[in-house]
Amino acid sequence: MKIGYARVSTKDQSVLMQVEALKEAGCTKIHEEIVSGAKTDRPVLDEIMRNLREGDTLVIWKLDRLGRNLAHLIQLTNTLMEKKVGLISLNDPIDTTTAQGRLVFGIFASLAEFERELIRERTQAGLKSARARGRKGGRPKGLTPEAIEKSTIAEALYKNGSIPVKKIAEQLGISKTTLYLYLRHRGVKIGTDEKSTEQKIIHPSHQNTSKVALIRLRLRIENNSKFVRGKKRAQEDIEQYCLNKYEPKQIESGEYVLKVPYISDDDLDKKMYDLLGDISSEADDRHCFSESDAHMEGTDRYW
Repeated sequence: MKIGYARVSTKDQSVLMQVEALKEAGCTKIHEEIVSGAKTDRPVLDEIMRNLREGDTLVIWKLDRLGRNLAHLIQLTNTLMEKKVGLISLNDPIDTTTAQGRLVFGIFASLAEFERELIRERTQAGLKSARARGRKGGRPKGLTPEAIEKSTIAEALYKNGSIPVKKIAEQLGISKTTLYLYLRHRGVKIGTDEKSTEQKIIHPSHQNTSKVALIRLRLRIENNSKFVRGKKRAQEDIEQYCLNKYEPKQIESGEYVLKVPYISDDDLDKKMYDLLGDISSEADDRHCFSESDAHMEGTDRYW
């Protein structure tokens, strides 16, 4: 069975010319898709690849309608050949159902491998030349004198326990992520020690009256754009730096259950608003946005 695949990049473009050519080529089924050639996600093509069977032939108008680049095209063609499915491009010398077509495809694949080897050799030669001149790759290690001074101040303020992390970062003119990097550089434990630090600064007269609120926190983190990949790291940082001191437990619904110690309703309000603010700030540092809200179990209190 001949199966046709026609693709255009935008809705303003028409697949009519491709469809007519595929019909003339004898395709019994023709699938159409509107998606940019640069995108990896192609649901229609993926569905076709899953449903193709041995003996079928996939027909396309031109090679650039199928693959994002030469490497992707070769990958798809190899997959088709493994499934014993042919590939015909109506406007290119590609027909893997014939010996000549398979030869042409083999030449394309060899050229692609040759190009990768050239790039690899040039990269290695460049690194070798740089090392010979005394240069080393990677990011410079250690902190600048100014950063060392700020890290010393950050350690002192953080260990004091009376100033929120967000305020320390603002006073030093750095992001919270940089602040945590400075603290780790100085060997300061972060997260688990915050809980003990917080408990130490509770006034003795209030030790017997402190209570613990069970808080359910709903949290959603998303990248600001498709070019950002900080979502996972932002989630990890929020769990370590913002939630860890409250003994978080994630339940099936995806929510976190937190144990938040407090002295008064005003104290709890402050802690919750500070927490939500810290979560937003942490996500922003990773170029992400957050949606979060919380409520206290057994009450009608929401933040």
